[in-house]
Amino acid sequence: MLKIGLDTESLHLWFQNKRMDIFGFIEKAHQLGFGGVMINILKDYNLDPEWGTLESNDPEHLKKVRQLLEKYNMYAELATKGIGFEHLCRVLDAAEALGADIIRTYIPITLNPAASRATGGEGKYDQAKVRGDFDPVVFDNAAMELEKIIPELKKRRIRIALENHEYEISRELTDVMKKLNSPWIGLHYDFGNSMMAWEDPEQAAREMAPYTITTHFKDHIIIPCPEDQYGYVVCGVPAGTGNLDLKKLLQIVLDNSTISRLNLEMCYPYCAQFKRTPGTGGIFSVGEGSFQVKEPLFDPNLIKPGDYYYPQEISEELLEQCLKLQMEGVEASAAFTRKLCSEYQETR
Repeated sequence: MLKIGLDTESLHLWFQNKRMDIFGFIEKAHQLGFGGVMINILKDYNLDPEWGTLESNDPEHLKKVRQLLEKYNMYAELATKGIGFEHLCRVLDAAEALGADIIRTYIPITLNPAASRATGGEGKYDQAKVRGDFDPVVFDNAAMELEKIIPELKKRRIRIALENHEYEISRELTDVMKKLNSPWIGLHYDFGNSMMAWEDPEQAAREMAPYTITTHFKDHIIIPCPEDQYGYVVCGVPAGTGNLDLKKLLQIVLDNSTISRLNLEMCYPYCAQFKRTPGTGGIFSVGEGSFQVKEPLFDPNLIKPGDYYYPQEISEELLEQCLKLQMEGVEASAAFTRKLCSEYQETR
């Protein structure tokens, strides 16, 4: 039976603006019928710089979080970034305390210093949200670095999942899998992130599915952004309202992987730049299929696409509007995701 989980990123505005903590999030996920959670432990606006939405690695705090998860029989996965041995060991400690059995991470790339970035949209809190210098040789080095953590994963019975996190095309990640050839490290298929590397989500799904052990289920559109280098950006929307053929993508992933969970990550409101040169992933321009161009979500005179993720930097009124839209989007996405999963299972 496929379990559906909710990623904390789906309610990022509620966390960043102190309208919700990790306990309230788990309660809300349970109320909405989710069977698990993915908890982001990433630095961002107004969050703990090391533990993000989890807030702390204090043993008593982690014990209380685990107790609440167990109360509702919910699974937990953690989401971090980076592949350094010491960092991953600290995350493994937290995962063990919570009973989490999968840690999503992604391979870091070289970016310009954040000091010159003044706003959230310019990467003040999270450089991974913006375009930066990038040398694909990092994937060759990643396999060697990740080999060091495999004995720890085996000992603790916890797996790592490498995500296609906006910069990577599927072949780069499957090459890492082939080099590692370990049951303790797999892939995290994000249904939409390949678009930022100019790769069609269906191609990414077919390449990554055999190695996939966890997911981010989401939907995207393309919207105009005159300020951007390419004139367009990828924009998150509630599941079922965007360009992605989610039914087809879900079938590909479930038919070709062993996953038993699907994590909803509704990135809305959110926009991401194209991170690679057009054609890197096989797509050279916007306009068709998953890359159809739609109207901006908000009046560009009110807020630019690059600022969607941090409306609090524009106005309190806009923040309140986006908080409401985000919660409504999660509720609608939850219903859509359950329906799609039920339809898939009925045909099997």
